[in-house]
Amino acid sequence: MSQTAEVNKLISEMQKGNEVAFAQLYDRYSPALYGVVSKIIREESLAQDILQDCFVTIWKKAQSFDADKGSFFTWMLNICRNKSIDVLRKQNRESDHLNTMKETEALDTKEGAMNVNTIGLNDVVSKLPEEQKIIIEYLYFKGYTQKEVSEELNIPLGTVKTRARYAIGELRKTFTTLLVLWILKNI
Repeated sequence: MSQTAEVNKLISEMQKGNEVAFAQLYDRYSPALYGVVSKIIREESLAQDILQDCFVTIWKKAQSFDADKGSFFTWMLNICRNKSIDVLRKQNRESDHLNTMKETEALDTKEGAMNVNTIGLNDVVSKLPEEQKIIIEYLYFKGYTQKEVSEELNIPLGTVKTRARYAIGELRKTFTTLLVLWILKNI
């Protein structure tokens, strides 16, 4: 039996749920796929974890492999490459978020850093309607995105945007009034 015919038989058996065929395909392809994953993910233990996740995906999605669209190896390679890139992107986002948090903490601890309550912002925000106050707290004090607020509070994204817009409009009116009063007082 040729190597191609042998691989095709293993693929067919794996698609039927044959774990022995899957194990043979794993033994045959895991070294090459690990090489691809490890070039993207430079941390050995993480690369090994990703490879295992990829093979779980390969097992679960075996029925979706279509030989008319490409080779089995290319199909597996795309799964491994995409999963590795997703993990790398997630690490970069988490790293960026952590760096931003550290920078913010550093700014907050510096002498002379302006506390939001110094300008009376907490008092003004506390006077907003409850649904607007919650949105402002999440967006500006907790650093959430509008999408994250929507998911956290389980309300539509459009509602979050509308409430944020109304709240900012109210804050603008309040601060404009306070500024005018301050100017008139100090003339």
